[in-house]
Amino acid sequence: MGTLFGMSHNATLLLWTLIVIVFLVLLISKYKWNPFVTLLISALLLGLLAGMKPLDVVSSITGGLGGTLGTIAIVIGLGTMLGKMMAESGGAERIATTLIDRFGEQRVHWAMMLVGFIVGIPVFFEVGVILLIPIVFTVAKKTNMSLLQIGIPILAGLSTVHGLVPPHPAPMIAIDAYGADLGRTILYSLLVGLPVAIIAGPLFGKYIGKRIALQPPAELAEQFAVKEGRKLPSFGMTLFTILLPVILMLIGSLASIIDPKATSPITLFCEFIGHEIMALLIAVVFSFFSLGYSRGFSKHDISKFTSECLAPIASIVLIIGAGGAFKQVLINSGVGQAIAEMATGANINIIFFSWLVAALIRVATGSATVAMTTAAGIVAPVLALTPGANVELAVLATGAGSIVLSHVNDAGFWMVKEFFNMSVPQTLKSWTAMETILSVVGLVLILILSFIF
Repeated sequence: MGTLFGMSHNATLLLWTLIVIVFLVLLISKYKWNPFVTLLISALLLGLLAGMKPLDVVSSITGGLGGTLGTIAIVIGLGTMLGKMMAESGGAERIATTLIDRFGEQRVHWAMMLVGFIVGIPVFFEVGVILLIPIVFTVAKKTNMSLLQIGIPILAGLSTVHGLVPPHPAPMIAIDAYGADLGRTILYSLLVGLPVAIIAGPLFGKYIGKRIALQPPAELAEQFAVKEGRKLPSFGMTLFTILLPVILMLIGSLASIIDPKATSPITLFCEFIGHEIMALLIAVVFSFFSLGYSRGFSKHDISKFTSECLAPIASIVLIIGAGGAFKQVLINSGVGQAIAEMATGANINIIFFSWLVAALIRVATGSATVAMTTAAGIVAPVLALTPGANVELAVLATGAGSIVLSHVNDAGFWMVKEFFNMSVPQTLKSWTAMETILSVVGLVLILILSFIF
């Protein structure tokens, strides 16, 4: 539609984006429109306002939805089956009981943060959420603590690792682009990541948990409900079952680091079993034996569990897909590029610049990985012209920027909203605030480290 009132093309794109996001939030939160329908309408509206051809907008929507769900739908389906097996066998209850016994009810949210941090190292954020949600529900029920007081620490652990800690794919992109040293980046990421996860996790979780009282979605709560009067599986076997996909993905990541060109058949095999879909599939099949047949369940029981657990996640999958469609229109319409160009024109500290570019692209596109990838391409040439810059800290700053201000264009936003049974305003006050705390506190710590190293 061109430019408005003599504004530049980039400024016009940003104005349209802001208007459409306000429209989207109002329709969902005030008028209670279905988020799936509203996201599709908003994506269509933004594409047309940004000047895209109508059929190109439709292609972006279908491509974004399909691209987002291509992996995530499989991950959610398999992860939900694994969660169901944990719930039916008593595995989730065993882990919850053991953590409460070891840490005490008053400190169990600290244990949740560590669980999220460890599980998140090799897995994508969405996989971690799916794996751990039964434990969140069970611990919250057994301790009578707020769902957010238990859930926010786990989300903080997962999200910190996703943005900051190699060998996660997003930081690895920037490490490669900037020519950073992997070992030093890992050391710095732990120095920054652990304090950041503590502040945004247990500390913020306790604060927000007292202000937003939540109950799990009824269908999922029933699905993961504690079954009374039964013998629970061992802690060791349950823990191994839930960590099996994590272990397999870690093996795949390590093989890629040791043999980056994948010249060995062993490396190819490790990367194959370490792919998130294969790792989850192997873990689900393993759970049929470790938490199914060995617990006395019949083949009919296991078939029933794995079939009935998929119905409650159908709407979640569609909403996440629509979030991906909205994200793709933002990218294809040039909004992400417009933000990057505006940021590049500023003459600022290279660490802050790395954070700002990634943050602006993240806010525009909703994807941490897209923000990391795009920002790395923009920052790398500037970094090369900045003598004496600490490239490892620039990697972390880019990662911190890539997780800021998750909102309605982020598939993770909708996943957290639906699983925690929150409204849009509640999700903004809890999840979005947590992500922003992670990002901003991370930036502050990285800037402090830049004066030391």
